[in-house]
Amino acid sequence: MGWAGHVACANLQPRPSFPAALRAGSDSGNVDSSDNIRFGTAGWSYKDWEGIVYPPEVRLRKQHPLDYLPQFVDVIEINTSFYGHIKPELAKLWCKKVEAVNPGFVFTAKLHRSFTHSPVAVIEGTSAATIKPTDEDEIQAKEGLEALASERRLGALLIQFPVSFRNTDENREYLEWLLRQFIEFPRVVEVRHSSWNRDETLRYFSQKNVAFCNIDQPVLGQSLPPTQHVTSEIGYVRLHGRNYDQWFDCDNRNDRYNYLYSETELAGWKSKVENISRQSQVTYVVANNHFQGKAVVNAIQMKHLISGRPVKVPELLLKRYPELEKVAAATTAA
Repeated sequence: MGWAGHVACANLQPRPSFPAALRAGSDSGNVDSSDNIRFGTAGWSYKDWEGIVYPPEVRLRKQHPLDYLPQFVDVIEINTSFYGHIKPELAKLWCKKVEAVNPGFVFTAKLHRSFTHSPVAVIEGTSAATIKPTDEDEIQAKEGLEALASERRLGALLIQFPVSFRNTDENREYLEWLLRQFIEFPRVVEVRHSSWNRDETLRYFSQKNVAFCNIDQPVLGQSLPPTQHVTSEIGYVRLHGRNYDQWFDCDNRNDRYNYLYSETELAGWKSKVENISRQSQVTYVVANNHFQGKAVVNAIQMKHLISGRPVKVPELLLKRYPELEKVAAATTAA
């Protein structure tokens, strides 16, 4: 059954509540359009960030990355939840750390790969027939997410599918089931195949109060091109980089994300992000080009580009990427 029939008769789903900080600046058309936009990175724990993003104290375990990075970004997308379920006690610890550094900070979190990828996605395509989550996966995934939500630090749950997950009847039925299973969380769906870029999909997501993830990625074959869709209170943008040569053929996953957006490339997203933010209560702009701190560089540059104000920059990062000098506030953090 196609989604057209579902959309025509579907009831609006309950809308998850947002922390008050997420709603700031979204009730009036007269506020700064950047007030409801959060800029950040996908992940925070990368060995190659030591000495580039993080000071020696982090490498020496005298300071936790979450004691430092939230000084410069307002959101971090949790990557580790894709590979292993979030332990509730760890989630609580993370929340305490960011509270002390940036009271308005939030996390978004990737849903575990058992729900979105074939167990052998490297050698077979992902579809409803090859995705095999268990009841225990659901229990553990929800425990971690609920720990973040109970502290009012969960901005969104990112449900990320690979490009092999196409818009078919079977895959739509699976996605509808999955969205029901996690209905208590603010959901964002990332699809990378262009077959999903249809009005019918957008109408369905709007009815279900599910955000569409707008992505920047190498547009190869049937890959989804850049979009600016808004289908819920959440606007979401992920910048993966444009490393065409290494995107599908790389020896190391770091090679895929070893890409620094130019100022011109980022400027191409400025109007898109502003348009998304005007239609949403909160918009997340997440840089996933993480190798050697490039995600932090581009997140900071985007924040400056849209706010028009100087921004705080990590001191070591400024030394590594002198192009940040033009956006840096007078004082930076060591």
